[in-house]
Parts: sequence; structure tokens; C-alpha cells
Amino acid sequence: MKTRVGAPGAFARFDLTHVLVARKAFSKWSVGLLLLATLATPAAAQTEDAYAPARAIVADIGKIVTPNGVRETFEATLGGARQVVNVRGADRDNPILVFVHGGPGAVEMPFAWAFQRPWEDVFTVVQYDQRGAGRSYPLNDPAALAPTMTPDRYRDDAIELIELLQKRYGKKKVVLMGHSWGSIVGLSVAVKRPDLLYAYVGVGQGIDFREGEKAGMAWTRAKALAAGDTDAVAAIDALAPYPAGEFTIAKADGWRKYAIPYGSLIAGKPDLQYYFRTPRLSPEYGPADVAAWGKGSEFSVTTLWPRLADVSFRPVRKMDVPLVFLLGRHDYTVPSPVAADWFAKVKAPSKKLIWLEHSAHMPMVEEPGHFFAALLTDVLPLTKDRKKTK
Repeated sequence: MKTRVGAPGAFARFDLTHVLVARKAFSKWSVGLLLLATLATPAAAQTEDAYAPARAIVADIGKIVTPNGVRETFEATLGGARQVVNVRGADRDNPILVFVHGGPGAVEMPFAWAFQRPWEDVFTVVQYDQRGAGRSYPLNDPAALAPTMTPDRYRDDAIELIELLQKRYGKKKVVLMGHSWGSIVGLSVAVKRPDLLYAYVGVGQGIDFREGEKAGMAWTRAKALAAGDTDAVAAIDALAPYPAGEFTIAKADGWRKYAIPYGSLIAGKPDLQYYFRTPRLSPEYGPADVAAWGKGSEFSVTTLWPRLADVSFRPVRKMDVPLVFLLGRHDYTVPSPVAADWFAKVKAPSKKLIWLEHSAHMPMVEEPGHFFAALLTDVLPLTKDRKKTK
């Protein structure tokens, strides 16, 4: 039975591509998992030690020294699972922005240093590693955690976190931003608990999993056909009847490994070198955390994938919270046209779709200036009544 989202529903893993590399580098099934396994090895962690001096420099540059600033990392128990929360901002009186990372398991705390610092002047920014992911992975017994890793539980974890932040920082509402897989979690929170939010911001927004897979495969096949890559065309055709029927990681990888070189993830960049290098300089992630990132990603993918086959927000025609979508024009990891089509039809107190013309799936990294300008112009004003509602 197809799961529809209008109330509690299922989520889909849209950004498996985060853990893939160009097809010339790896040709076996589930290349993402193979690479993550490599990242999780002691050798990878030992190599990371060489970057300790650089991490110290980045930490010093990003140090928050304003009198009313906030810079803390703590553990929170959400839905019975211990999870790591990072909070940064120049003024704790600013509105809170909660960032829900992608994946499942693709934590973005170790990448935040590359794009988040300007946000912290106007928002108190909260990143958290979801259950089974990143720094949260070693805090819980995987065997005990696995049965709890359901779509609804991730949504409710986010709700619990927001409620915790409300009490901790004396806020009534927050801005919620979901990226990729996190956009499914985030939009589900907005459906269930709009009272908690000033606005919902969708980045790399997922709407309908099967439709997104179909659109991404068609786009990749067309690119391969135009390039004369008959091997890629044949490989994609061989995945049929996918995305109908059974979902497997192998088939999901089977077309995405051809999409990356065409810029489906990062416009104009054919590989993911930046993705694996950026965390080396993160002040929030040391060698042990990088190892946990790899193990947690593999664990999350293998545990959640069978549970995420069907999801659709198509039945949702009305939202009770302002919506802002920041979509990369070239995003075919989570195809932007699918999100734009839904956005045009849904009703909301206010809504704004912003195209990042030179971005694919990672617009906050690809066009950080334009992305931040959108936060200032189109998101921050939605919190204007915060002093009255604290």
C-alpha cells in the first residue's frame, strides 16, 4: 500500500548520492557504502589527525565572542535515543533556526563551518546528528536502536528537539529548515505541528519519492544519451521496472552513480571530493567523529532503506505555516521540478520559491551568498513578531 503524507507518514531517503563517487572510481554495487566503510577505518581516522592544526585555525576564526552569544554542544535524549546537538549564534535573542540534515545518516554538522557562520549573526543555528548518525551513532546500542528507526520517529524526534529548545532558550517558535532527507522530516513536522514554527524552509525538497526517482533517472538517461554513453543508458534501462516495485539500495545506486558526473549533486562538479574533505577541517568533528560518521551512515542506510520506499506529500494541498523553498535549478538528486510543481499548487499563509540558478543539490555551499541573502530577505522577516511571542 502506498503511504501518503497528510498526517503522520513515511519518509524517503532522497540523498543517497551524498555517499557516492563518480562511476569511474567505483563500479561495484553500493559504492557509497564501500566508501563509507573506508572512511570508518582506523587508517582514515589517523589520516584525519594531520588536520588538527587546521581545525584549530578554523575554530578560532569561527569563535563566537559577542557578549550575548551562544556556542554549545550537548546531548539530548529524543524519543529515548541520545543525540548530539550543536548551537551557535552571535545573539541568543535572535530567532532560532533548526537545520535538519539529510541522509539518512548524512550529517551536516561537520560541513557547517563552510557555510553557516554568516547565518549566526541573525539566527541562533541548531544542528543535530539524528539517531544512528554521526556523533550520535556511538551513544546508542545499534541493535536496540534499529527497531526504533521509523519515519514517524524521526519526525517526532525533531518535534521533541524544538520543544526542548523552546524551554532552554525561552522561545515560542523556531524556523525549521530541512535539507534533502531532512526536508521530508521537516515538512512532516510542519504538517503535524505548524504551531511550533515561524516558517518552514525546504532545501533540496522531496515531495514524492517514486516520482522523484523517475524524474532523476529520466534526466540522467537523457544526459547519457546526448553524451553518447551507451553503457550508461543500457545500465539505467536495466533497472526497470524501478522505480516501480521493489526498492533496493543497488538500484538506487544504479542510476545515481551516472548522475553525479553530469552535476546532479553539485552543478559543474563531477565528483564529491569536497564532500569528503570538508569535515577534515571541522572544529566539531575529530578523528573519532569522522569514523562514527562513516559507520552511522552505513547503519542508517541499511536500516532505513527498506522502510522508506513510499512517500508522497501530493495529497497535502494546504499548509498552516509560511513556506520558503530554496531550490537548485540543476538539482536532479532530488529533482527540483517535482518540488516546484507541488509548491505551485499548495496553499499557505505565505509562500516563496527561490531558484538558485547555479546550484544543484547543495545550494548553501554552491551559492552561499545568494542563499544567505534569501535568508535575510525572505525568511528573517517571517520572525518579526518574535519579541511579542517569547
